[in-house]
Amino acid sequence: MFSPLLQMFRPKAEPRPLPSVPPGTRWYAVGDVHGRLDLFDAIREAIEADDSASPPAATTVVLLGDLVDRGPDSAGVVARARDWQTRRSVRLLSGNHEEMFLDSLEDIGVMRHFLRHGGRETALSYGIPRAEYDQASLEELQAMLNRAVPAADIAFLNAASNYLIAGDYLFVHAGIAPDVPLEEQKPHHLRWIREPFLEHDAPHTHFVIHGHTITEDVDERANRTGIDTGAYRTGVLTALVLEGTARRLIQAVERNGAVTIEREAYAA
Repeated sequence: MFSPLLQMFRPKAEPRPLPSVPPGTRWYAVGDVHGRLDLFDAIREAIEADDSASPPAATTVVLLGDLVDRGPDSAGVVARARDWQTRRSVRLLSGNHEEMFLDSLEDIGVMRHFLRHGGRETALSYGIPRAEYDQASLEELQAMLNRAVPAADIAFLNAASNYLIAGDYLFVHAGIAPDVPLEEQKPHHLRWIREPFLEHDAPHTHFVIHGHTITEDVDERANRTGIDTGAYRTGVLTALVLEGTARRLIQAVERNGAVTIEREAYAA
């Protein structure tokens, strides 16, 4: 054991460099939308305005998954995201709710789970009448949903990635299994994990930007940032802007039926 005197003269560890995205790029990561088309429209407009007012850069928007379920207009959110992707670089990551939604179209067991976790709102958003929904069996609901959901929506959701890397950052829906190489991560980890990821405080190979776990404020840690601020429940949808080593926030906030945009720059 070192004596206190010797420890005084031990060299201090060099501070870990701030993570950065590649030079000349700007990244907008958007947290879990969950059917809140009002907030999604507001955050899209705010991102477009922010990008137009910023220095020229190669810009990418990353939707961190869980576009669907719980909120009132999943169908509208998916349609808007598909349209946005035709106008700029928009990358969708697969969340656990996209997984349930797609699997429910073929698996009755998953359909039951899907409907209990916000899928009812998704089904109604695709135009299934409430009275018919209330009277239908699971098999009938599955058939209705297969008829109601456009093939283009299914293709869009099926094309989602499990993760995306930008410089020192890793974008993923839920998180990663600590100390497991990225190429060995299972989709279940990337879409569903909470612990042991959330309490893991050692550095990962990349700084992780994720959603999935709701926190009242942005959950900023030494090795990760969580930006699921519970849009469907709190009325706050968060986008994290990354440029160089800088980070800043754009939030669409609904209060008493009115949606406003709030911006904040913060130190990493």
